[in-house]
Amino acid sequence: MTSIEFTGSLARFGESVGIDETESLLGWLQDREDAQLSLALCRHLHPAVLQVLMAARVPVQDWPEDAALRAWLEPVLCHPTR
Repeated sequence: MTSIEFTGSLARFGESVGIDETESLLGWLQDREDAQLSLALCRHLHPAVLQVLMAARVPVQDWPEDAALRAWLEPVLCHPTR
């Protein structure tokens, strides 16, 4: 699996998502109003990727299995409305 796998309206994040993925993620998000994220396997996000996710306000379908990362991401990525 690459660092992000795009399938339909779902972006599945791999274990480590670096800065090189920022531009492709942003382009993908701009083309999809129904985008969702699967962060289950993610253990590391580059801050630039996190900034894109925070600005896009994308719903998270699957939170990281890593409890520490989930605790850190959930408050900044959990939005009641898009």
